[in-house]
Amino acid sequence: MKKLVLLVLSLFFISSLNAQTDKRLKGVEKEMNAILETAKAAGFAVAVVEGDKVIYAKGFGYSDYENKIPVDTNTLFAIGSSTKAFTSSVLGVLRAEDKLSFDDNPRQHLPELEFYNDDMNSNIIIKDLMRHSTGLPRHDMSWYNFTSHDKDSLITRVKYQKPFTGVRQQWYYNNFMFLAQGLIAERITGKSWEDNIRDLFIKPLGMTRTNVSIDEMKTASNAAFGYNLKDGEIIEKTDYYDIAAMSPAGSINSSVNDMSKWLITWINDGKYNGKEILPEAYVKEAMSSQMVIGAALPKEDLENIHFANYGYGWMLQSYKGHYRVDHGGNINGFSANVCFFPSDDIGIVVLTNQNGSAVTTLARNTISDRLLDVNTTDWVKKHADLIEKRKKASEESKNDKPESSKVENTKPSHVKQDYTGVYSNKGYGDFKVELKNDSLFSEYLKIKQYVKHYHYDTFEFIDVIDNVVDTSQIGNAFKIKFNTNATGDISSAEINVEPTLGPIVFDRTPLTINVNTDDLQRYVGEFDLKGTTIKTYIKNGDTLYLFVTGQPEYELLATDEHKFSFKAIDGFKVEFTPSDDGSINDMTLIQPNGTFKTKRKAE
Repeated sequence: MKKLVLLVLSLFFISSLNAQTDKRLKGVEKEMNAILETAKAAGFAVAVVEGDKVIYAKGFGYSDYENKIPVDTNTLFAIGSSTKAFTSSVLGVLRAEDKLSFDDNPRQHLPELEFYNDDMNSNIIIKDLMRHSTGLPRHDMSWYNFTSHDKDSLITRVKYQKPFTGVRQQWYYNNFMFLAQGLIAERITGKSWEDNIRDLFIKPLGMTRTNVSIDEMKTASNAAFGYNLKDGEIIEKTDYYDIAAMSPAGSINSSVNDMSKWLITWINDGKYNGKEILPEAYVKEAMSSQMVIGAALPKEDLENIHFANYGYGWMLQSYKGHYRVDHGGNINGFSANVCFFPSDDIGIVVLTNQNGSAVTTLARNTISDRLLDVNTTDWVKKHADLIEKRKKASEESKNDKPESSKVENTKPSHVKQDYTGVYSNKGYGDFKVELKNDSLFSEYLKIKQYVKHYHYDTFEFIDVIDNVVDTSQIGNAFKIKFNTNATGDISSAEINVEPTLGPIVFDRTPLTINVNTDDLQRYVGEFDLKGTTIKTYIKNGDTLYLFVTGQPEYELLATDEHKFSFKAIDGFKVEFTPSDDGSINDMTLIQPNGTFKTKRKAE
């Protein structure tokens, strides 16, 4: 044990010594602390590698802000989408073993992956998954709001997700395609994505602190809590987000000490301590331009940052004349940036427990300026000026009432009960709208929502936090528009959740009630409709069915007392009318083409 303690102390001493002896990083702590203060972050950690050595590693601020527990270089952070380079690298290893080609159709290895149309099914290749060139937009709400722990179930949603452009016509970020890569590797190796990451990278690199799930993060020692910055001032703790089945797109949690090993591997052509971790050919291909993101022409305030391309799980840019490879990451309460300059043998990783944080960019750029021997930019001042500019604009616009599209003095077309139901979209999933205490509520957006009337049949999702409705959102919240069918029933709802496309439509299934078998028996019998016999009967012990000769049998769902809906056909309903003695002798069929009354046939 004493030897182990001495070894750990030696490592900390070496890291500190390297930072002090490298003249380029002298006094950098002052700038890092200024970044922490200006960004109002809870904490962050940074590591810098050069060649095959860590030349600097240090933590700033707190991993647990409330209890003032400091960040150190072994503190765990969620790295979010910085995971993507790991996922694509698994395929790089498999290609070197002749187990796939990047020109393969992905369905060759993953038959259950189906796309929206035949053109996509026929022409998309694995390389398109890796460089975001399938023509699909993000469709992120499909997994973020409708989580699943079943990767196979989640990937089946892709079939119902519309593209916004043709294959290889335009770059567009898509997390589902990294899920697909993870699944392709699972089919080839017979191991889970999680085990592939552990066996190919985490274990060989000695990344002993790194894990691949929120469950592991929650039980790990020295794991940071995530934080939001509320109103630009208040550091507020937030819950961990379980990315669940979307893990290949962003579920790795790591420390800067561990991530420095990953960077050293990339800087050294795929080798770590002389051992090949990644095929050299793959490394060179993955950090070269595979797809153009955008023009990224020089700007007045960023005149030294040129072009924007994508490799495999890596963004590519020129930073002040130096070729930069990097990828950010953001997941509830955490941000990351993993970056290296292959021509300069330099790598930088910044991990922070602040959501949507500027810290990662500010720290990365500040250290880059020192190491690359370029004209330095005061990134802290630049950010502070930006914050001040935004504050000033916000103050000036306080009295400017934004134009509203709301039409005043309108009412919903139906009573509240009629809007309740389960709303489903095969590409997204389900959410429920329920009536509680004369108000509509939903669990949409992963937290409880008050469904408030806006105008006509358009409502708003207002957050309910700790059983309190966030009234500040009223008028500016997510909108949901309910639609009616030919019989006047609420049949669907549409929500604008994908910016590149029109509204996503969710079909409604009425909420059902439980009716015991004895009560169902009252509805059983034969009913006459102008000479046509309609039979109702019970199957499977507790399910009422309706049958007309020459048609399939129809399962009925109990939606209210004496009221049923056809399970498989929208707009078709049945209502039974009790007599004074409680017996059921009248049945009414409500259909898009009319309402038809029937009488029970005499036995």
